[in-house]
Amino acid sequence: MSTIKEPTKTVLITGATSGIGAALLQQYNNNGFQVIACGRNAIQLNMLKNQALQTCAFDITCAAEIKANAQHVGELDVLILNAGNCRYINNAKQFDAELFNEVITTNLTSLGWLLKYLLPKVKPGGQVVFVSSSATILPFPRSEAYGASKAGMDYLAKSLRLDLVEHNIGVSLVHPGFIKTPLTDKNDFPMPFLLTGAEAANRIFKGVQSKKHYIHFPKRLTLLLKLFSFLPSSLWQSIILRKHNA
Repeated sequence: MSTIKEPTKTVLITGATSGIGAALLQQYNNNGFQVIACGRNAIQLNMLKNQALQTCAFDITCAAEIKANAQHVGELDVLILNAGNCRYINNAKQFDAELFNEVITTNLTSLGWLLKYLLPKVKPGGQVVFVSSSATILPFPRSEAYGASKAGMDYLAKSLRLDLVEHNIGVSLVHPGFIKTPLTDKNDFPMPFLLTGAEAANRIFKGVQSKKHYIHFPKRLTLLLKLFSFLPSSLWQSIILRKHNA
C-alpha cells in the first residue's frame, strides 16, 4: 500500500546570514523545509546557496529592493520576519534622534514593506512569525530606540493576528531572552540565562510548528520579567538599575 507524500513546505527567513536567522535556516533545513534565505549582504548570502532553495539580497529599509525580490518568491508556508538591529541611546539627555530614527526604521517601519510584498505569498493555513524581544516586557536602560521598535512590532503582530483569522493565516510573536549573536556580543552588561542561536532556533521552530501565538524563552527570564512587571514601579526600577550597573 503506497503512502501519500506530503508536499515540501517553504519558509522565508529575513536576516538569515547571522545570529538567530542563520540558526533558523539550519533548523528548517534539518527538518526538510525549503528555505528562502534573505539578507542584506550578498556575499554572505552566496555562501548559503547550497543550504537554501533560493537567496534574496535586499535591504529591509528599501521598499524597491523588497518589491523587486518578492516578485521571484513563490508561495510560502512560513514567513519569518527576523531581521533587525540593536543600538543604544547612551546619553538620554543628549538624545540621539538619528540613531532613534535608524532603529525604528530598521526594526519597525520596514515591517510594513515586508508585509506589503511578502504577506500575499503566505498560503491559507500558513504562519507569519515576528521575532521581537523580551525587552518589551519591561523597560531597560538605554533601550529607548530598540525597546520602542520591538514594542511596536508586538502590537503589530497582535493586531495583525486578529485580521488574518478570516484568511486562515496564523501569527506567532516571539520573545527571545538573551541569545549569543554578533549583536549581543557588543553588550557591556550582564546577560542572564544566555542561550545559543541553535537553542533559540529549536524553540522557535517547535513553537511555530505548534502554531503557538506566543513563544517566549528562556522562561526563567521571561517569567521573572513578567513577575517584576506586577511590582510597584519604584521597586522593579531599582532592581533593574542595580542589576544593569553591577
